[in-house]
Amino acid sequence: MAILLLADVTAAVAAPAPVLCRHYRGVTAWTLVSVPLRLIGASTDHGPRLGRWAAAAPVDMTGVWPAHPLPGDVLSSRDLTFDAGHMVERIRLFIILQRGETVLTIGTVISDAPVEVAAVAAGLGVFVAVVCLCASCFKGGEDILTLRVTTPDDALLPVRHAVSGQYTTLAGLVALAVGAALAISHPTGHGSAEIALLLFDGPILYVIAQAWWYYVSTGRAWGARPLGCPALAAGGVAAVWLPPLVSVLILALILVTLVTALKRVHRRVRATMTAGTWGTMSSKRSARPASSRPFCGRRDRRAGCGRLGAPTRSSRAAGCEMRQFRKNCDE
Repeated sequence: MAILLLADVTAAVAAPAPVLCRHYRGVTAWTLVSVPLRLIGASTDHGPRLGRWAAAAPVDMTGVWPAHPLPGDVLSSRDLTFDAGHMVERIRLFIILQRGETVLTIGTVISDAPVEVAAVAAGLGVFVAVVCLCASCFKGGEDILTLRVTTPDDALLPVRHAVSGQYTTLAGLVALAVGAALAISHPTGHGSAEIALLLFDGPILYVIAQAWWYYVSTGRAWGARPLGCPALAAGGVAAVWLPPLVSVLILALILVTLVTALKRVHRRVRATMTAGTWGTMSSKRSARPASSRPFCGRRDRRAGCGRLGAPTRSSRAAGCEMRQFRKNCDE
């Protein structure tokens, strides 16, 4: 805790911009509120310790979400230069690490389980569910975020939303991993409320957090995600009375259907955004003064340009620009 406080104080004094100095002063103030609870928890026994730390966690989370505000001093990052594209890439790697830890946990349980058809089927079903959660973002949704997040007026705001949403997605993946471990260990046993909550509420948390991030960051491709939550909730209710293997298969079926629908939504939204970007570029090009436009040659005059030297873009140049734009979008 001393190292953490020292880093915050140093940043509050020596940050390269005044807005960052003010921000880290807020971080230091919020940290000073939670540090006593953590120190008291560290000095107590195991049972009371969890309670002290549980009281400190909401303080930290409440400070992170609004960017550690102080009375009369709230962070405004609109004019702050920030490399949002780089940070989105870091967040993307963190999401991959989250899913990797989930896969490792499930793989450990599978290696300890007996080699039976039911256990293998449950393990495959859980892996399908994890892959579907991964595909819900990386199967086209990543392109939408890249097109939108890297060109906002406030470059830091989408990154803040992404960091805040990672706590919820991590909680959802942890719940799914624990529920999958219980289901793989006893695939043909009796259903229970514990398995139902972990298996289905974990993906619900994940999907809701993802929908929220898409909504606040892009305003697009978010509405289809909450539509899968009622199906997941119904599957969780049924899982109370069904064998864990059947519950895993139901979960995989719901997520496969959701990802299939999201793939179509992502393709449509991406096409709309790309077309809108090209339309904007065309409007800007046509608004340029005649002196800045290239003159057409003899071929353009034969095509109906009118007279030699008329201020019209040649068809060959326009075609090359269109092909280059499409190539950049594909990349």
